[in-house]
Amino acid sequence: MAADPTSAQVSHHLPLMDEDERLQVARRLLERMGARRSVRDFSPRPVAREVIELAIRAAGSAPSGAHQQPWHFSAVSDPGLKRRIREAAEEEERRFYQERAPEEWLEALAPLGTDWRKPFLETAPWLVAVFEQRWGVDAQGRRIKHYYSGESVGIAAGLLITFLHQCGLATLTHTPSPMGFLRELLGRPANERPFLLLVVGHPAPEATVPRLVRKPLEEMSTFHTDGEAGS
Repeated sequence: MAADPTSAQVSHHLPLMDEDERLQVARRLLERMGARRSVRDFSPRPVAREVIELAIRAAGSAPSGAHQQPWHFSAVSDPGLKRRIREAAEEEERRFYQERAPEEWLEALAPLGTDWRKPFLETAPWLVAVFEQRWGVDAQGRRIKHYYSGESVGIAAGLLITFLHQCGLATLTHTPSPMGFLRELLGRPANERPFLLLVVGHPAPEATVPRLVRKPLEEMSTFHTDGEAGS
């Protein structure tokens, strides 16, 4: 029987980099990532399909439980399909804002100026629906449990957002609740759960973003080093 290529052990070496170079790269990346913001006003300016393909391939490099790669990415640029997604999303969002959302949640959203209207779902050139495959099916049609599928898909989504930002594109993570309509509209199987709808494109010329303050390092991290417990 032939060996399973996915289980073969191969040598792996990262490009050599001295510490000074590593620090320079890290600082440049932090500066660039520090400029990442969610955008709600998009331009219809096109984005090449190959960029989206490369971004999805990068997302697929994420680690996953037992290397089961429990994700699927549905990329949508078809105007008619984007319109149907918008209509379905706005229906769920209208119910959320008017019926389901607790008052404290609405208060937390108020500074962002959001409501149930989601025109960006049609305006942006691409929507990428990220699906979590909660279980798989083997060659005999038997169900296979996927381990840590939510965590794995979350990491892949983070890589997707990071890659697109590095390509000079804006994104918006959109999570209407519930999102079952995405599985129906995009023809995905029952073992897949909509995880995230990512809006991708260029910011509109008049786009603005809220003035937000990110947590400083000392509030979001703890370093445990030799002789400096908790430092």
